[in-house]
Amino acid sequence: MEKRGELHSTLRIEDVPTVRSMVAQKLREAIMSGTLKPGQRLVERELCEMMGVSRPSIREALRALEADGLVNTVPHRGPVVSTISLDEAKQLYAARAVLEGFAGRECARLHDPDVVRRIGDALTRLKAAFAEGDLTAALEAKTDFYAALIGGCQNTFVERMLRPLHDRITLLRITSMSHPKRINKSLREVTAIWRAIQSGDPDLAEQCCVDHVKAAAVAALSMIEQSSAEKEKAIADE
Repeated sequence: MEKRGELHSTLRIEDVPTVRSMVAQKLREAIMSGTLKPGQRLVERELCEMMGVSRPSIREALRALEADGLVNTVPHRGPVVSTISLDEAKQLYAARAVLEGFAGRECARLHDPDVVRRIGDALTRLKAAFAEGDLTAALEAKTDFYAALIGGCQNTFVERMLRPLHDRITLLRITSMSHPKRINKSLREVTAIWRAIQSGDPDLAEQCCVDHVKAAAVAALSMIEQSSAEKEKAIADE
C-alpha cells in the first residue's frame, strides 16, 4: 500500500497552468477576437514586452498555436497569424457542414434543457452585440454558441474534430461577418438552429446547421476571392 501511495504521488499531475499555457491562451484569445489579425507578424521581442514573460515561454506558446493551425512560420518573416487559402477554406466549410449538421441533429434529439438554455443565452448576447456594433463581443458570443452546440451533441469524437476546425474557422468568421448584409442573415440562421433544437426537431436542426454553414461559406469564399484578386492586381500594377 505504501509503494502504491508513493507511485500515486509521483504520477499525480496538479492542475496548475504553466506560463506557456497561459501565454498560448492569451494569444489564442487575441486571435479569436480579431485583435491579432490574419497575416500579422508575431514578433517575439514585442510579445515579451507586452506580456512580461521570457522568450522561451513565447516560443513554446507559438509552437503550440502552430500545432493548432492558428500560427504559421513564414521564411524571412517568422511567426504570423495564419491565413487560410481558398482551397483550405472550401475544405474546412465542407467538413464543418457535415459535422455541425450531426451536432445539431443530436442536440435536438437529446433535447437537454441546459444545452438549449446555453445556446439561447449565447444567441441573446449575439443579438445584443450586433445591435451595439461590437464585433469583439459578437465573436465571443458566436464562439459560445458553437461551444454549447458542439458540447451538446455529447459525442466525444465529433467534439474533438469540430473544436480545432472552429479555431481555424474563427479566422474566416471575421471575413464572412464583414460581408454586406451577412450579419442579419447569420442572425436569422442561428436563430433558426436554436428554435429547431428547442422544439426537439432533429431533421430541421440538421438542415438549419448545414444551411447556415453553406451560407457562411459563400460569404467567406467570396471575400477571400475578392481579396486575392485585389492582391494580384496590386502586384501587377507595381
